[in-house]
Amino acid sequence: MKFLIDNALSPIIAKGLKEAGFEAIHVRDIGMHSASDIVIFEYASQNDQIIVSADTDFGTLLALRQYSKPSVILFRCTDKRPKSQLSLLISNIPEIKNALISGSIVVFEDKRIRIRALPIG
Repeated sequence: MKFLIDNALSPIIAKGLKEAGFEAIHVRDIGMHSASDIVIFEYASQNDQIIVSADTDFGTLLALRQYSKPSVILFRCTDKRPKSQLSLLISNIPEIKNALISGSIVVFEDKRIRIRALPIG
């Protein structure tokens, strides 16, 4: 699995995912720190990456376009510390892996994880 970390989240998440053995890059590392959501969305789609963000606009893009990829992980937790977000993500990858591979939106909330298969409709 390859991850593209959106500007709404810290580069610490990309670094931690790499250290855990995943392919991950932050939008800042590829000069896309000021790119629009649609440009990031298209880049992730073309490069078979999973978008990781706190920006709900990616879910809207998926719904409007009826796409089944790229998968999106959204953090909707009150704990916004990057190391907490990273720990939550890494500890749950085994449970969400298949959903991400097949195309899903995975939402991390304070007390639950919601998974919605793509396309939305």
